[in-house]
Amino acid sequence: MSNISESETAEAYYKKMTETSVSRLIVTLGIPTTVSMLISGIYNLADTYFVGTLGESPQAATGILFTLQAIIQAIAFMLGHGSGSFVSAALAEKNIKRASKYVSTAFFTGAVIGTILSVFGILFLSPFMRLLGSTETILPYACDYGICVLISCPFMICSLILNNNLRYEGKAFYAMIGLTVGGVLNIFGDFLLIKVFSLGVLGAGIATAVSQFISFIILLFWYGRMAQGTISLKYISRSMKTYLSIIKVGFPSFIRQGLSSVSNGILNNLAKPFGDAAIAALSVVGKYSSFIMCVGLGIGQGFQPVSSFNYQAGKYKRVKRGLVFTTLFAFAAVGILALLGIIFSEQIVRVFQKSPDVISIGSEALKYSSAGLIFFPISVPVNMLYQSIRRPGVSSVLSLMRSGLIFIPVIFVMSHFFLLRGILLSQPLADAATGLISIPFILRFLHTTPDEDCPDS
Repeated sequence: MSNISESETAEAYYKKMTETSVSRLIVTLGIPTTVSMLISGIYNLADTYFVGTLGESPQAATGILFTLQAIIQAIAFMLGHGSGSFVSAALAEKNIKRASKYVSTAFFTGAVIGTILSVFGILFLSPFMRLLGSTETILPYACDYGICVLISCPFMICSLILNNNLRYEGKAFYAMIGLTVGGVLNIFGDFLLIKVFSLGVLGAGIATAVSQFISFIILLFWYGRMAQGTISLKYISRSMKTYLSIIKVGFPSFIRQGLSSVSNGILNNLAKPFGDAAIAALSVVGKYSSFIMCVGLGIGQGFQPVSSFNYQAGKYKRVKRGLVFTTLFAFAAVGILALLGIIFSEQIVRVFQKSPDVISIGSEALKYSSAGLIFFPISVPVNMLYQSIRRPGVSSVLSLMRSGLIFIPVIFVMSHFFLLRGILLSQPLADAATGLISIPFILRFLHTTPDEDCPDS
């Protein structure tokens, strides 16, 4: 696939990224990303709502598949963020061919990995679903949904690689269109296949698979039309160094999303003794919490291309200013949504499930989860910053905190001593600790990174 047209020259793009007001640039790039992520979050909530009308066990299955989707996203974000960072740096140096090499290598690598995961996941579907926390009563629904998600796996991975590389090229609006159209179609498909054609959980899975394929086609079209880089087999790197570079820089994203899938699997398995109602409640809370997190992640992803490009160009003052703005803006936006989750926890859970047991467990869990997410905007921007400026060691350590180094020991200890309530409190405690630990990393970057003379932004 080759570019048909380019809307900006390398020179014009350089001027835009280094001279536009930092706050305006982040908002301009962050809003489309936030909108696309919110639409994605809304379709997850729609899945939870429509499947929730079928009962506790089908709704719990959406929680199991949320874990599988986190695994797929971990691979995609690793390749997308890893290649995108190098693409941004190449464009800062006005090297279009080098940018094409990184995006092409990531794209076709993602297609191969997605196909392998799809084949092996389908071959071992039932044990895979059990590993992710499915009980015997949830298993049939998880398999129905899971086979559809696995079939669409290569398209999901490649879509997210395209989405992230469009963002790193400053084309966040076009990245938004692909994900937004897919998300809206998914919501419509859920209604049509579950409520009209009565296909149950299988209908939700088919809607997800079809919407992912359509998103992929749209993003592939926009990349070919609007990006400076080119996706082509001839640009695939034959050097192992290229692959290792992409993985090294993208590894924090893999940890961030991959550990999320591991933690969700542990969460589901530890909740098994408390019944399907507990897993269903955690599914509802997980989807709403993910919706809130989309705001912080969307704003942070608007900051990523700005920090990557300007750091490479030596505009350190702009990077520092962007970090402060992103953290404060995300803190305000996420804080408002988290407060609503605390105040209206019972009403929110009741929308998705009418079971008294699910409402009781879910409303308590949502209060705790929302309180913990107030700390989320402190940790995300600095994590993304270190990844974007290609310091994966620091970024990997920060990524390990929330869902790994802190969460995993906390949930085992808390579940042992405080049973179900301990499970519900584990993620909020990990969120709070991760936020507090991130503060010194923010201060260190601000105080040790040199200033340089540049036009006021």
